[in-house]
Amino acid sequence: MFTRTLYIFILGVLLISCNQIQQGSSQTAARCLEEAEDALANDSIRLGETLLRKTIRLAEKSEDWHTHYIAYQRLAKALSQSNPEEALRLMKKALTIYEQHPDDEHNYVILLDYAGTYATQVAFINEGSFDEALNFIHRAYDIARKNQMTDQMCQTLTSLANIAWAKEDYRQAVNYARQAESILPPSGEDRGGLADLRLGTLQVLARSYLDLNMLDSAETVYRQIEPGDDVHLAYIVQSNLAKIALRRMGAIKVEDDIDDAFDQIEDFYYKALEQKDQYYQETLRQEMKNQQLEYRSKMYARTLLIILIASLIVIMAIVMVLRYRMQAQRQEKRQLQQEAEHQKTLLHQANEVVAFLQDFILERTEVLKKLNQSGEERIILSPHEWSEIERTLNAIDNNRFANLREQYPKIQEDDIRLCILTRLGISNRTIGNIYCITISAVQHRKLKLKKDVFGETNPDITLEQLLNSK
Repeated sequence: MFTRTLYIFILGVLLISCNQIQQGSSQTAARCLEEAEDALANDSIRLGETLLRKTIRLAEKSEDWHTHYIAYQRLAKALSQSNPEEALRLMKKALTIYEQHPDDEHNYVILLDYAGTYATQVAFINEGSFDEALNFIHRAYDIARKNQMTDQMCQTLTSLANIAWAKEDYRQAVNYARQAESILPPSGEDRGGLADLRLGTLQVLARSYLDLNMLDSAETVYRQIEPGDDVHLAYIVQSNLAKIALRRMGAIKVEDDIDDAFDQIEDFYYKALEQKDQYYQETLRQEMKNQQLEYRSKMYARTLLIILIASLIVIMAIVMVLRYRMQAQRQEKRQLQQEAEHQKTLLHQANEVVAFLQDFILERTEVLKKLNQSGEERIILSPHEWSEIERTLNAIDNNRFANLREQYPKIQEDDIRLCILTRLGISNRTIGNIYCITISAVQHRKLKLKKDVFGETNPDITLEQLLNSK
């Protein structure tokens, strides 16, 4: 009876092991595509490319044509920044597969638009003709208009605007971008993909206005862009608003310096992404090693449980695996701490650059020079000068005073001006010269503003600290 039970137990263990091995070895093209997209979502570009090429082989072998052309499209997108010519070749391959096995015209429009975008990149880099790019985009637009695909009509018009901008036909770019914007629902009513389309359309529209030196229009459009959690888009918007403010003052040299500074910040950003890619791949390799070790230990454990005389080896193997895992966890923790410190350093450097640029712009403002003049004589600012310094502060300080007016609609203009002078770090003596009052009267006005408008009664919190928290 004991022998029969032992045989059944051994057979069950073997069947379970074979089933697990078979499940581990099988992989579909669709599953491989999901893994590739997860890797790309974690900024692991090289691993994503490897998985996408594997997806292409699996899809072709299994004749999964939908996954086949989608994998080509994703691979082209992953390579578009580093190798636009290869991206264009891959998109043409995706189009060929789709045209041989069509399934959804919406996807066809997307493929044509991507092909046109990559053809535009190639033409722009090589200073060649944009005819091929225009051919792809016009085909995509005709299909989208015929089938009333609102989102794709907007996308293709935005692509045409980008081509016109690349050709330095900025007025044509503005016309296409306006057409794309008119198709979308009003701001606040669009959701999901339409909101992302609006951001792309507004970017090319603002960029074209800026190249046409239509500064008011460019500023209006940039202020309509809401970056949300997109740090890269946020710094693009803020840097261009700063450029607009500088161009109004005629500070061309400072504008060039800002371009250089933000180029350095962008280099920091892409280096951080590259390090994140390397860390993600190393972590994934470590996880695969851990999975292999875990799998082997289980197999050994099952075998050694059957062979009673090898029980001591099982215990030793478990101890070694546990020790290895503890070392791996400590190593992973150290790597995470190092990555966090590096990201903190990059953020600190970026903040220092932004603070330097803000102070640099303010120091060259004529109104601030006037406020900083020495002496006891009265300082008088015109309404235009007050408006100029407030607009400059809004441009470089994330719309601080525009938000203050919106948050406290009953705030008086004199209180706003006192807040502006406080934000600029103007001394109480100079503020007294502006308002023809004593220093103690200035201090009293600040206390009254802090209490009556902002509702702050804590004497340890100054008006400067209160404004910085807004």
